[in-house]
Amino acid sequence: MTIINSTEIDAVEKSIVESRLNGKEDGNLDNTLRPRSFAEYIGQDKIKKNLDILIRAAKKRKEPIEHILLYGPAGLGKTTLANIIAKEMGVNIRTTSGPAIERVGDFGSILTNLQDGDVLFIDEIHRLNKVIEEVLYPAMEDFKLDIIIGKGPSARTLQLDLPKFTLIGATTKLGSLSNPLRNRFGATHRLDFYSQGEIKKILGRSAKILGVEVDDTGMEKIASCSRFTPRVANRLLKRVRDFSQIKNHKSIDSAVAQEALEMIDVDHIGLEPTDRHLLITVIEKFGGGPVGLNTLAAAISEEIKTIEDVYEPYLMQIGFLARTSRGRVATENAYEHLGIKYSNNQDKPLHQLFH
Repeated sequence: MTIINSTEIDAVEKSIVESRLNGKEDGNLDNTLRPRSFAEYIGQDKIKKNLDILIRAAKKRKEPIEHILLYGPAGLGKTTLANIIAKEMGVNIRTTSGPAIERVGDFGSILTNLQDGDVLFIDEIHRLNKVIEEVLYPAMEDFKLDIIIGKGPSARTLQLDLPKFTLIGATTKLGSLSNPLRNRFGATHRLDFYSQGEIKKILGRSAKILGVEVDDTGMEKIASCSRFTPRVANRLLKRVRDFSQIKNHKSIDSAVAQEALEMIDVDHIGLEPTDRHLLITVIEKFGGGPVGLNTLAAAISEEIKTIEDVYEPYLMQIGFLARTSRGRVATENAYEHLGIKYSNNQDKPLHQLFH
């Protein structure tokens, strides 16, 4: 194994930090790596097939497509799919997010500036303000915008006609959407985690775009650490590329990828320091669980939302963490991976458990 001196480590770490802080550079790369058609989009075959039928039927009727809701863990391609749908329909797309829409006037401005057939993509739609959500109902169903002018007894309602647009909503928490909003979408699709074979294909495409030479063993190594998520796979590829360039490697093979991943503290199944810290905390501080989410968040100094949205989905997917009615539990697989002797504490008296 090649020895990495402190100067080289500093150079690689500086490159990693700068690339993360420089939103413009990484943003441009991400836009380049995004597939621009269903032919380029790898994985989610059933969803692509259904969307293709939906688009072709709408174009045949010369109508906008129905409103679409995409849900699933972060990084699986919801935003990419929304952009592909707009391109396949030959229309413009306007992108915003739930937390960004704070006032009815701002939302009204967005809606009235759309053209017939245009796509409005709202990311994190489950975080929409309730007042905005009420305005959205008639906009989705009847393409009408109700505006209240004035206050008190002199207030009156003005109804504006809107262009026949298509709303595409994306969320990581389907259950957080209200039933009235969820039921107004004509098509709902759940994006699943990708297989390792699909991730390898995505890495192969990304490597060509980035001009990086990666052999099959290198792609296998990066894919195995990608958490079955394209966004993570592309991020790791760029970090391994940084390491490879600093070390002057002409090609990335398994050994180069392994060294790079070890340096950024990613293990062979994609667990990062926070993942391991979370599991060790559950095991060592709370006897393997159950432990309540609030208690766990306080113990590892992490936000509840971050644990739920970023760390838990993958840990549960690989069977390292279980969610029970009494709290989170570390499984036997987690003990084995961390090299800790398994201890089953599920039969503890209730008063001994942390909530």
